[in-house]
Amino acid sequence: MKNIVLFGPPGAGKGTQAEVLKDKYNLVHISTGDVFRFNMKNETELGLLAKSYIDNGNLVPDAVTIDMLEAEVDKNPGAQGFIFDGFPRTESQAAALDAFLAKKGATINGMIALEVAEDILVTRLLERGKVSGRADDQDESKIRNRFNEYNTKTAIVKDYYEKQDKYYGVNGVGSISDITTLISTVVDSL
Repeated sequence: MKNIVLFGPPGAGKGTQAEVLKDKYNLVHISTGDVFRFNMKNETELGLLAKSYIDNGNLVPDAVTIDMLEAEVDKNPGAQGFIFDGFPRTESQAAALDAFLAKKGATINGMIALEVAEDILVTRLLERGKVSGRADDQDESKIRNRFNEYNTKTAIVKDYYEKQDKYYGVNGVGSISDITTLISTVVDSL
């Protein structure tokens, strides 16, 4: 079983790469953002709560996110592994994920981080916002707030995995296929 954390700031290309990697390696892709958006669209209790945070460019609280993630993993008991996209975002979430996987006799094999400069990301997100309809991709101040959240809270997760020798940085600028090749080299080594 291979369990991978796909990491990077908003707009780095995590979702795009996860879609390619899930087919290539027969893994289940769990995108925290997609699960939240599904719940928001269907106006579930979790969705309404998540929307109140996301619309302001803030992170959804750990307890809500962790419960949701565990439910998604449990829906796929026969999986050959998972790609966690958008989770963990804090050190406490990373520790909770480790504890949850340990109960299942599994672990995170590696964190692959897509590294992209912030100015490129702002441009990508504003372009995505034109077609996605996502409020958090249409306002540069909200985008900058998401980067601030990422840099002050989420980037700490990098240190968590570096201490375990499970951190792999990959250049997230280039063609989708070139980036996939770089990521696949890492996945194949795990």
